[in-house]
Amino acid sequence: MTTAGEMFFLDEFAIRQWDDPNYSGTRICYSKSDFVEKLHDLHAKGAELVYGYAPFCKHVFVPNFVGAKLGALPITDGNRHLLRCGYSRRRPEELPVLTRWFSAADVEVPEAKFLDVILYSREQLVQEYEAMPGKGDPAALPPAPWGIISIKAQDEDFETPMQPITIMRNALGRDEGGSGVKLDKEAYEASAAYWAERAAVVAGKQPSGE
Repeated sequence: MTTAGEMFFLDEFAIRQWDDPNYSGTRICYSKSDFVEKLHDLHAKGAELVYGYAPFCKHVFVPNFVGAKLGALPITDGNRHLLRCGYSRRRPEELPVLTRWFSAADVEVPEAKFLDVILYSREQLVQEYEAMPGKGDPAALPPAPWGIISIKAQDEDFETPMQPITIMRNALGRDEGGSGVKLDKEAYEASAAYWAERAAVVAGKQPSGE
């Protein structure tokens, strides 16, 4: 069984969503190889690559075929008291950042309607691997042109704002775990407004970052 095909491969960064019980956001309970195969099938049947926040980033929006629950919930007067906060990091090499989240044990989390499968070009991933060796060996990346780096279970079939800290981390550069894209103030303001009203859901006790 393989986690790579002609068009897409599953990058190590996304594998956390299967294997890390403390992942902050969408958890996937589905065969990794079957996921990649299904994405190829949906793409062949018309699921198009949609432009993302940079030329190397694309999205594929597909029905939620894995039964994943929403990775984030709106903050309401009824659940605000359930919010938790603490410092977390996505990798040992990255700086910890202040995060807030809902514990999945405390809230009811509905099943999402769609999956936003976020892709980075193989060339971009090679550059990121070279800048932060802890990510892995760039020579080991499959030859497929697009790596699956994140999957968001959501009710929208379009891109929603990434978290503000993700925008800031990207601007810090590849050697800090980001993509190297300069901070866009308008995008940051939209992100802050969106996430002021939402928080990620974490299955474990402490998030490992999104």
